[in-house]
Amino acid sequence: MSTNGAVNQRILVIDSNVFFARRLTEALKAHGFDVTHSTQPAYALTMLEWNAPTAILCATNLREMSVFDLPRILHNDAATTNIPILAMGDGGEQALMEAFRAGCDDYIDRRRGPENIAAQVRTFLLSRLEGFRPTQMLESEQTVLEGSLSHLDLPGVVQMLAHSRQSGVLYINAELLDGTIFFNRGEVLHAEVGEIIGNDAVIHIIKNCNGLDRGVYKFVPGKLAATRTVFRTVTELMLEALREIDEERAANDGGYK
Repeated sequence: MSTNGAVNQRILVIDSNVFFARRLTEALKAHGFDVTHSTQPAYALTMLEWNAPTAILCATNLREMSVFDLPRILHNDAATTNIPILAMGDGGEQALMEAFRAGCDDYIDRRRGPENIAAQVRTFLLSRLEGFRPTQMLESEQTVLEGSLSHLDLPGVVQMLAHSRQSGVLYINAELLDGTIFFNRGEVLHAEVGEIIGNDAVIHIIKNCNGLDRGVYKFVPGKLAATRTVFRTVTELMLEALREIDEERAANDGGYK
């Protein structure tokens, strides 16, 4: 996606930090975006009725209304349900989980700085509007996406493939885990890890890769599963895995009391 590809795409930035928002606005404009800034979420929502943005980039530390409230509001209105919501916070696994549970389309660590944030917004919209295009092509002609879990966590990889409606197989190798997840137009068709298959395999893979910084993934397009064993949506499987992680963590914490 060239800089010109962002022309006429408008980003609504909701952030009470005016100084940071000004720098972020400049960085987004450098990528060709038109930018509107608001310090108040409630007022920003009134603007959606007459001038809907391409995407909303909203801070997580707002007092009046949280970014985690926006998906519930926007998704209940046919006019705004397809506007992607990108949460922007101070990083951390818990914040990422909260954003995903709330229904946000992506989570951005604001500590990366305005320039990197603007680049991530651009990459997100590229994958959403034009289909998945990796920022770094590999030597292999078959492999579209490959990387380390230390750079992009597994839920982020799965979300990216789902949002861009990819078809193919995702191979995951992390510590003792070797798993595969098959996609068809963004839907998970089949998954297996060891002797576990189907819905349970997806949940097992996500749980056991959670928080790992040692592991690799590789996505090869076009290869479909011979049979379907997964019958739940990506969102449902992610939320179930995150719920089980929280429950196990709570049980372990209680064991030390």
